[in-house]
Amino acid sequence: MTQKAALIRALLKQKSSLLMPGVYDALSAKLAARADFEVIFTTGYSLSATLLGEPDFGLLTQTEMLAAAQRICGVVEQPVIVDADTGYGNAINVIRTVKELIRAGAAGLFLEDQVWPKRCGHMKGKAVIPLEEQLKKLTAALEAREGGDLFVVARTDARQALGLKEAIRRGVAFKQAGADAVFIEAPETKEEMREIAQAVPGPLVANMIERGVTPLMSPEELSEVGFQMIVWPLAPLYASAKALKEVYGALRAQGTTQGILDRLMPFDEFHEIVGLDEKYALDARYRS
Repeated sequence: MTQKAALIRALLKQKSSLLMPGVYDALSAKLAARADFEVIFTTGYSLSATLLGEPDFGLLTQTEMLAAAQRICGVVEQPVIVDADTGYGNAINVIRTVKELIRAGAAGLFLEDQVWPKRCGHMKGKAVIPLEEQLKKLTAALEAREGGDLFVVARTDARQALGLKEAIRRGVAFKQAGADAVFIEAPETKEEMREIAQAVPGPLVANMIERGVTPLMSPEELSEVGFQMIVWPLAPLYASAKALKEVYGALRAQGTTQGILDRLMPFDEFHEIVGLDEKYALDARYRS
């Protein structure tokens, strides 16, 4: 665990941009790992959608998040940063969340300051808890690492709720409290992002959500503005949902997949990804 959190810190010293794709289950994590991403991110939005069929609206529980994190961390070698929402309660709940994530094999977490139940950072109607309360929760997270380690990203959603000035104030306070990185969610313009980068010590997280409130930018643009950790959390989920919708539609309309075979992963290729040959080998070794 210590090595994986340390690896994130080392990568941030070496690279101008650290690109982190969103995953939501063991299969998506394996595919992201095969694409050679150096760090992987689990998204609460995607977990809520895939586990519950519900929006990111504070419905996902700590237990559901931890179970998903354990499955994901168990199938990849790369460091995994987990979206831990608000920590699922007060500072005491945060302590449990941190300890359980370390046990699950996570390398880091995002911890945000929304009022629970929270909602997606690009949705309307967000509210945040007082800064003093969030600093207590952040301190609890940092201290709960004890002999282990965890890369702690402190997030604020104050931009929408209280304005950019307050969001920046919180970002500075989070860094002063010892956060490894700061995430000011949902700035609305490139100019706002520049203002954040000029005031808040890095590394800073940029959240690239297609058709969200923050403009989509390339890694080069974000690096120039002052953002080093770049999360693309939802593109894999949206791509999967679109593919499923189209395949189900074609199957219902045509009664067969013969006309869309070029859009499906071949049988053998899929088995190679999930490791069927390794299971055959184990079966042969231990069969009586």
